[in-house]
Amino acid sequence: MTTTSLDNQLLAVLDEWQVAIVANDADRIGSFMAEEWVMVSENGITTAEQFLAFVRSGDLTHSAFQRIGDARIRYHGELALLSTRITNTAHFQGIQFDADEWTTDVFRHVDGRWRCLLTQITATKK
Repeated sequence: MTTTSLDNQLLAVLDEWQVAIVANDADRIGSFMAEEWVMVSENGITTAEQFLAFVRSGDLTHSAFQRIGDARIRYHGELALLSTRITNTAHFQGIQFDADEWTTDVFRHVDGRWRCLLTQITATKK
């Protein structure tokens, strides 16, 4: 498989994951995550279990989630590092948050599919 087709495959996975996030479908969101997935942000470390519990309870919803511009993808064996800019609108416990962030996701290709191990979020400079 060429790097271009691998890139397109991985970006399609990311885009499908974003659709699941906007649908607020915890099961679909979780299907893109490895069991050990964590998100690292200014709030610290959030596990997959914690994140999905917020979605299931309705405490965390998203009404928009969009990749902006070109992504940077690098492969290291069965791992891929995908960095891109994301804008999103989230609601946490009824309070709206609009975010413009750089994200880096670490994906692992196992059993013919990509699953995310880690997401690092950095707010853009305002």
